[in-house]
Amino acid sequence: MPRLLHEHAASVRARIEALTSTATPTWGRMSGDQMLHHVNIVLAEALGEHTAAKNIKGLPEPLVRWAIINIPWSKGAPTRPDMLIPEGQHYDFAAEKQRCLSMFDRFVAKGLTEPWPRAANFAMTGKHWSQLQFKHLNHHLEQFGL
Repeated sequence: MPRLLHEHAASVRARIEALTSTATPTWGRMSGDQMLHHVNIVLAEALGEHTAAKNIKGLPEPLVRWAIINIPWSKGAPTRPDMLIPEGQHYDFAAEKQRCLSMFDRFVAKGLTEPWPRAANFAMTGKHWSQLQFKHLNHHLEQFGL
């Protein structure tokens, strides 16, 4: 059963806080600033502050949502095109970390039963977003040994 970010907010937030600008990934190519920018895109989408074009066609939306939330991601899992970080692009680490923590706090403050925005490829409830955010943040924090 996927975990809810709302139930693990304190521990995940502490892991984000522990990320430093000198942290190196144990796998993958993203630096800490790039990873934060990447996860910020998904947090912004969940908060209705980022809208991406639909890029998965032909499969039933509930099936795609179920797969993304429930099937384990490999270390090189495919990334939606609008969430890719251009090669060589860097961001202000402190600004990205502050933005991440701010959006994180707003995300967990929102009730699971409130209306939530649609993801690019499927409708989402608060529970779906909470599961996806936990999985995504956990995936990338583990990438940096956190």
